Amino acid sequence: MTDRTVLRVSGKDRESFLQGLVSNDVKGLKDGLVYAALLTPQGKYLADFLLVPAEDAILIDVATDLARSLAQRLTMYKLRADVSIEATDITPARGLGDAPVAAFADPRHAALGWRAYDGRDSQTGIDWDALRVAHCIPETGIELTGDSYLLEAGFEHLNGVEFRKGCYVGQEVTARMKHKTELKKGLATVSIEGEAPVGTAITRDGKPVGTLFTQSGDQAIAYLRFDRAGSDMQAGDAVVNWKG
Repeated sequence: MTDRTVLRVSGKDRESFLQGLVSNDVKGLKDGLVYAALLTPQGKYLADFLLVPAEDAILIDVATDLARSLAQRLTMYKLRADVSIEATDITPARGLGDAPVAAFADPRHAALGWRAYDGRDSQTGIDWDALRVAHCIPETGIELTGDSYLLEAGFEHLNGVEFRKGCYVGQEVTARMKHKTELKKGLATVSIEGEAPVGTAITRDGKPVGTLFTQSGDQAIAYLRFDRAGSDMQAGDAVVNWKG
């Protein structure tokens, strides 16, 4: 699992501040965790994270590699808003099954179980990559990069984008992809025979089709050009198949 850092956003404007920036509806925090992303004005991925309700604050559960740049970017947008952003020493915990007391269901998919921020330990012995691959759930820094668009990364199915909330950074591009075009590329779970490194190019009949990412057993997550994808694709020495 990617190392995680928890940021704390406090101040009386914290909800409206985040509402105008992130891809999902911050008001959903009344029901638990909210999965969201911060985008460039061109609609490309900068960071994905879980927003966590807390007393007098909103916590941001984000990959440690992105925590500092995310805090800097949020601070850049702060202007005169009554908002403070600081790192905490909270360590997120996660596990499977029903969410225990003081824990929250992971909003991305029921298969991801629960997350907690109260100092408890994570459950051990869980193959999180296998769960991600089976349900095509992208990981920060692997499937999700600076070239990613939310809808191609499956954020609509992961409850990570809200189309009725109003403006946020990158909203116009995301909405246009939703309403005016049919997705021609995106992440998908594929079957694989053999192994190849993350980032290996996928081809079919000599034509580029996409990129191979996380593998688990005989399945993998791949970024595909759907009009070229199908059976008997090649990724290095591995054979990749997609049923569509």
